[in-house]
Amino acid sequence: MGILEGKKALVFGVANNRSIAWGIAQALHREGAQLSFSYANAALLRRIVPLAEQVGADFVEQCDLSRGDDDLERLFAKASAQLGNIDILIHSVAFANRDELNGPYYATSREGFRVALDISCYSFTAMVRHALPLFNPGSSCLAMTYYGAEKAVPHYNVMGVAKAALEASVRYLAADMGPLSHRVNAISAGPIRTLAAAGVSGFKAMHREFTELAPLQRNITIEDVGNAAVYLCSDLAAGVTGEVHYVDSGFNVIGLAAPSRG
Repeated sequence: MGILEGKKALVFGVANNRSIAWGIAQALHREGAQLSFSYANAALLRRIVPLAEQVGADFVEQCDLSRGDDDLERLFAKASAQLGNIDILIHSVAFANRDELNGPYYATSREGFRVALDISCYSFTAMVRHALPLFNPGSSCLAMTYYGAEKAVPHYNVMGVAKAALEASVRYLAADMGPLSHRVNAISAGPIRTLAAAGVSGFKAMHREFTELAPLQRNITIEDVGNAAVYLCSDLAAGVTGEVHYVDSGFNVIGLAAPSRG
């Protein structure tokens, strides 16, 4: 019997079987959670349906976060009717126009900034607000972030600013949700070769160099993130909220790369 037996989870952000959200979904399923999915657009449906079938998910609904609250209202109305209540909300969503992830950060356009902050950050706050009436006591909300929220990472640009805002949102939401018995946390994962990462210029080189700098000297997998998500969404983390939990082979603790040994 898994530690999430009887829990219902709604997962936003699965794009394919290499998505961080899919790694989380698999781990939640392994521990007994009943899964439901939301996908971004019709082009992704053919990828999502087979994955949903693998984990026995019957609720698979489109939600285009670029449309503001309209799609969220529709989706949570369906979730209320079909699922009743939920215990876990996963936000693994981020977007910036590809042009904003090349060149200097100061070249970020006003519209590009708005889009990145809206979809990558504000959407989490909006999700929590719409999900709140459906939460069972002691529910858990989880967002995905990255070290580029704290330190300047080449070509991460406006996405780093959006992730910094997301991490601040996690803290404010945790303060709001705590008195209602709900928890809000984030996972800061090391670089993983996902569809979203492909849009960051120079990502492949950064991914290769990561193992030379991180204390554990290995890359991170979606399974690593999924296992951490199980902990944060379970009663094992009942006293944890407002935190950014690193799953990055220890990369975030290194201040200066060690000199290579001859």
